[in-house]
Amino acid sequence: MLLVVSCSRKKDKFISRNFHAVTAEFNTLFNGYNALEQGRTSLNDSYTDNYWDILPIERMEVFDEVVLPGQSKNELFGTAEEKAVKAIQKHSMNIEGKERNPQMDEAYLLLGKARYFDQRFVPALEAFNYILYKYPASDKINQAKIWREKTNIRLDNNELAIKNLKRLLSQEELEKQDLADATSMLAQAYLNTKSVDSAITQLNIASYATKSNDERGRYRFIQGQLYNLLGDKDSANIAFDKVIELNRKTPRIYLISAHIEKIKNFNYETGDKTVLLELLTALEDNRENRPYLDKIYFQKGEYFRNTNAESLAVEYYNKSLRTNTNDKLLKARNYEILGDINFDNSIYKEAGNYYDSTLSNLQLNSKPYRVIKRKRDNLKDVIYYENIARTNDSILDLVAMTDDARLEYFQSFTDELKLKAEEEAEKAKAIERNKGLATVNAGAGQMPPFQGVGAPGEAEFYFYNPTTVAYGKNEFRKIWGNRPLEDNWRWSSSGISANTGEVNTTDLIATASEDELYDPQFYISKIPTEQKVIDSISKDRNYAYYQLGLIYKEKFKEYQLAKDKFQDVLDSQPEERLILPSKYNLYKIYELLGASDEAAIAKNEIIANYPNTRYATILSHPEQVSEEDENSPENLYEMLYGKYENQEYAEVISKSEDYINRFEGEAIVPKFELLKATATGRLHGFDAYSKAINFISVTYANKPEGKEAQNIETNVLPLLANNEFVKDSIRDHYKVVYTFNDANKEQLEGFKTELDTVLSHVKYYSLKSSIDVYSPETTFVVVHGLTNKQVANTFEQLLTEEDKKKIKEPQFVISSTNYRIIQIHKNLNDYLNVDTN
Repeated sequence: MLLVVSCSRKKDKFISRNFHAVTAEFNTLFNGYNALEQGRTSLNDSYTDNYWDILPIERMEVFDEVVLPGQSKNELFGTAEEKAVKAIQKHSMNIEGKERNPQMDEAYLLLGKARYFDQRFVPALEAFNYILYKYPASDKINQAKIWREKTNIRLDNNELAIKNLKRLLSQEELEKQDLADATSMLAQAYLNTKSVDSAITQLNIASYATKSNDERGRYRFIQGQLYNLLGDKDSANIAFDKVIELNRKTPRIYLISAHIEKIKNFNYETGDKTVLLELLTALEDNRENRPYLDKIYFQKGEYFRNTNAESLAVEYYNKSLRTNTNDKLLKARNYEILGDINFDNSIYKEAGNYYDSTLSNLQLNSKPYRVIKRKRDNLKDVIYYENIARTNDSILDLVAMTDDARLEYFQSFTDELKLKAEEEAEKAKAIERNKGLATVNAGAGQMPPFQGVGAPGEAEFYFYNPTTVAYGKNEFRKIWGNRPLEDNWRWSSSGISANTGEVNTTDLIATASEDELYDPQFYISKIPTEQKVIDSISKDRNYAYYQLGLIYKEKFKEYQLAKDKFQDVLDSQPEERLILPSKYNLYKIYELLGASDEAAIAKNEIIANYPNTRYATILSHPEQVSEEDENSPENLYEMLYGKYENQEYAEVISKSEDYINRFEGEAIVPKFELLKATATGRLHGFDAYSKAINFISVTYANKPEGKEAQNIETNVLPLLANNEFVKDSIRDHYKVVYTFNDANKEQLEGFKTELDTVLSHVKYYSLKSSIDVYSPETTFVVVHGLTNKQVANTFEQLLTEEDKKKIKEPQFVISSTNYRIIQIHKNLNDYLNVDTN
């Protein structure tokens, strides 16, 4: 009792002051700082630096998630804050407005730091400001000022932080770690405001002043990065050399990254490549560098690519990927370079696959993502048609084989299948043996394997066991192959796939019985034998060749590849529609390749054998042909579209079919197809339109018109599918419809003119008419502007006696909603027989 009374926080006594100071320092604050350091260490360990960009001065990732009052993002920082608050509440000696406990400034400093690392910057700022206000004579005052500016920087108050830090540095003689902290934070504020020169100067001071070699290595590495940003490679290399000199005194990642940055600065024209290769090899062979082989392999790949050793470069880029690096940007860079190499070598399908992998490692909708996405989209068509060509070629090769050759081919395939099955069975047995061994060990007193959420002794949940998961993945691939993640992935109409570029037996394997699985005859029986099917496969293959020729010629300027494809078309007994366009394109390619003799032969052949064609006219009289030629595909399309707007749907459909055949293979054909489909829908209704749209979406899947058709199929057709009539509503608009069957244009125009004259005499209503095609035989003349059903039903009463005598054709009344339905579904008879009242 005597001790408690004598140590009261309300008495300014020597014993009281020292008791509370010692208790706060060596109990509450000691535990608080321990928790803070543990939290800071875990924060640093969880943070991953992006060495593709300028590193931040401080290793801390700021999250946008909102924390409610009383909550903490990190328990350790919450504990540190708790201890600081406890020290203040239990040991503060505020007597007559003056704090008598010398440890209270430390408590508030701990409170501010805990809140700072917990990313509650405004409360942290309050704690630091309280120290500056309440304890101006504290020996921690400079630290409080530095931490306040660190917090201001996190709150984007960079100009204020620069002003306050510069004043602190000019007014106070800071030393050692305080100087390092102040100048490093000033450097960060300069970086945030794009003042790179000033940041470099402050980092130089900080690197000499800091007591931590970790910080020294980081500051000097950032210096080197900033010099590179300014284009001063010599100064950058000096800064990186200082990092390398620290060797094991600083984290290994800084050492490796400094070497790599120096290698990036290497001049391949004037530098000693032998020395550089020796350095890369030494880094690769050093056992301490194993965690960083992904970066070293990549840089070695860059070396070989810059020295024109492409095959070695590809090998090292792949080695970098096989390290299973966690650096997504490094993965993306590896995949992108491999894609570019394949693209430059005209291996477009492989390039597309690499670009797909690149996209999966980039942030969605970022600028690099959009650049690669554009590259990948340019390859869609070529990959699509290459797959069709390769697939159909493989099928036709099987069709052309003799019976003995087919048997030999599939015998080899089934033998390999048996071997794989035996290997998988052996793996399964090994897994079972391992499970048995684990059970024995557990029975002998060892800890049994983790069994998920079930009780001990229950069967282990499948996905908690990595061994069974791996086995399941292998079994899936063995049965189904590498399937994309999509709906209806299992669907397939035959054992011949049109996606993989080769005979696909995965579906056959999945459905085959045990006897059929290893029977070559089972697979041979799936090869198409009907001539109609074989002709269709050949036709699709030839069309794919033709499209590839156009793509290589127009999009990629790969004239030799385009030439090969067009020649493949002509050598494959193509249908007539592809022969002339292929020959004309070959003529243009010969000109571009400078093969004048071949060009002359191709030109003469077209003029001699196809004299009445547009191509012959272009070659014979080029001066007569211009882009404004009335017979050009573009002008013909414009004229046909004009007919569509005039509701001449039957002629649009007929002419479209003619132009589709005439311009087969040209880019405008899908536009004619879409126009034809729209006209078909207008004339024949929803079902015909749906079929036509489906045809376009499948046939021209990679064209803009095909994508538009897919959008219509997905989003528009479901909205149009309902053909149920709605009950009449007083809120709807109504139409009076006059029906004409097999009427000519003059008769319709004459009636409309007469009707417009009559409508002009109607009072109180603004009425107008239109001619609407309903079907090939039936046309409507429609009166618009009636605002309710009663007025529509008594339409004749709106007319004068004289006007009634002029308009005697049969009519019916219909709401605007139901009129739309009969035009879409062509179900007028159904409407006339239904009661919509």
